[in-house]
Order: sequence, then structure tokens, then C-alpha cells
Amino acid sequence: MALPSTYAEPNCSLARALEVVGERWTLLIVRDAFFGVRRFGDFATQLKIPRAVLTSRLKSLVQEGVFRRDENGGVVEYRLTDRGVALWPAIRALLHWGDESYSPDGVKRALRHDADNGLIDEENHCRSCGGLVPVPDIRIEPGPGYQPPTGELDPVSAQIGRPRLLLEPITVGRGPRAAED
Repeated sequence: MALPSTYAEPNCSLARALEVVGERWTLLIVRDAFFGVRRFGDFATQLKIPRAVLTSRLKSLVQEGVFRRDENGGVVEYRLTDRGVALWPAIRALLHWGDESYSPDGVKRALRHDADNGLIDEENHCRSCGGLVPVPDIRIEPGPGYQPPTGELDPVSAQIGRPRLLLEPITVGRGPRAAED
């Protein structure tokens, strides 16, 4: 039986949050935004998501204030807002849970404090300095459980697979593209 598209329980914050991020693909779109993906075509390429579904999810995330849609010179980018960045603890917890549950060789992607190279624990504290690390200061890199893809990579996947700061925009060396929804 399929879940309803809206939840009747008005006194449950989790139900309300699921209305925003609970649909299939939505958390992967948000995850990729943390990894630096900003353009419609790059989300589509990276996730291999149907374009109509991506359009719907991006519009919804913009309406809910998770993303803002910026257009400059015909290039449209979707950027996490402060409200979107506030989803990091949930994304981080799910990444940790997935690594603990399904990655016997270790974390797929290691998180490090860019300032001192310290590993970041599941609660976002640097194991080197002990500080709580803000999202822009987190470097993500392949961990011991990372399995490099086989075959030729698209430019977006290639950049995501390299060490990089969270929220650092993906650039794939192309000129302006037509605006896409």
C-alpha cells in the first residue's frame, strides 16, 4: 500500500519534515547539493534521475526554502539556503548509519576538518581539535570503503569523487548553458 502524499498528523514534526524531504530522490538531491552540485543538468547526470521528477523535486525544495534558485546570465543554479544547510545533521546521520550498516570495509567517504585535517565524528566534532565543525569547513574525501567506479566517469562524478570542501561548487569547464527548470 502506497503512503499518502501528505500526512494527517498535525502534531508530528517528523511527519511535516517528511512532506518536504521524504519523497524518493529528495535526500539524494540535497546530499549532492552538499557535495557541490548546483546545476539542473549536473543533478540529472549524477543521479540519473528522470528530468520531470528532478524538476518537481527542485521546485518543491525551492518552495519550502531548502534551496534558492539563482539565475545569472542564463545559467540557473540551485543553492542550499540556511534552512537547507540545517539538514546537514540528518544527512550526516544517514551517511554514518549507512556506513555502519552496509560498509564492512569502512566509511565510503571520510569527513575531515579542513583546518587541521582531523577526522570528523558522527556528531560533527573534529577528533583532532575537538571543535564542532561548520559545514563549509568540512572536507569530504574517499574513505577506506570507497569503491572507485569502473569505466569512464562523467565530469560531475569525477569531481565528487575527489577530496573537496562541502558546498564547494562543481565546475566542469563548460560555458554558460541554457536555463533549465
